[in-house]
Amino acid sequence: MLNHFSLLDLSPIPEGGTAAVALHNTLELARLAEANGYHRFWLAEHHNMPGIASAATSVVIGHVASGTKTIRVGAGGIMLPNHAPLVIAEQFGTLATLNPGRIDLGIGRAPGTDGEAAHALRRHLAANDSFPQDVVELLLYFDDAPDNAKIRAIPGQGTHVPVWVLGSSLYGAQLAAHLGLPYAFASHFAPAMLAQAIAIYRSTFRPSRWLETPYFMMAAGVCAAETDDEALYLRSSQLLAFARLRTGHPGKLPRPVEDLSTEISASVMAQVEQALSCSATGSLETVRRDLGTLVAKYQPDELIVTGMIHDHAARLRSFAMSAEALNDIQQTSGTA
Repeated sequence: MLNHFSLLDLSPIPEGGTAAVALHNTLELARLAEANGYHRFWLAEHHNMPGIASAATSVVIGHVASGTKTIRVGAGGIMLPNHAPLVIAEQFGTLATLNPGRIDLGIGRAPGTDGEAAHALRRHLAANDSFPQDVVELLLYFDDAPDNAKIRAIPGQGTHVPVWVLGSSLYGAQLAAHLGLPYAFASHFAPAMLAQAIAIYRSTFRPSRWLETPYFMMAAGVCAAETDDEALYLRSSQLLAFARLRTGHPGKLPRPVEDLSTEISASVMAQVEQALSCSATGSLETVRRDLGTLVAKYQPDELIVTGMIHDHAARLRSFAMSAEALNDIQQTSGTA
């Protein structure tokens, strides 16, 4: 049963545009999401990518939170290996202090960038994996600290910011279940292990002081327009951007094209289509049908949708139409 639907944004920088344009568009999109019933608006950490403006994720979250009123705002996610847990606790503790009851923190294990940028971030590239310990440390900083605590996150201590584990493999599912935390799967670009991750998370979940029963969010791409053909045309920007990223040529979000075969080889296109297959593209009727099929098949507690369209007005329309479709799906699932 679908409890909520939410929106993930990367602050895409379009060809012909700037980071300033992208960040302005992000706030406008968040306001539309708030007005159209989306439960959360999440932003993701990426570095050294010419087409993404959300690198300083906590700063952008503050920008969005200050420009909206009720929607939850958070990270989907912060790549924790890039940061000291105390620093993230202070950042999100500050956000939660300024915006009580509205801040989420999703954390991932990947660096969210290439090796050179990871080194520039001063990331500790040790062979051992400290991610589980870092997650536990982060949770403690948000908790009510004992009187004798030698290190405190100020702000942060006692804010109880909800922490989510994010993942695109089975590792995150196992960790989230072990710690008793909510879990979000990046099926919008890595759907291969989705069903297995859901099964592992739900079957091995251990209740905790943070969460009594498992809570699973899946991600899906969406591109809605008046007609199926128009939506396919608009989505070509994202397909082309993903293909360029996969082949080592990241750039700004391209303008849409009529014929992708002139831009992407058949072998690369097959990889892109598989990676982005957890999605719905088309008219309102098509998007409602395809998102409904995904919800019925995987039974997420929450669905978070994302999609990059070069034309900002078309992108706003797409997410407004998607909200209409998701409201209908939620009604059908009996959790309106």
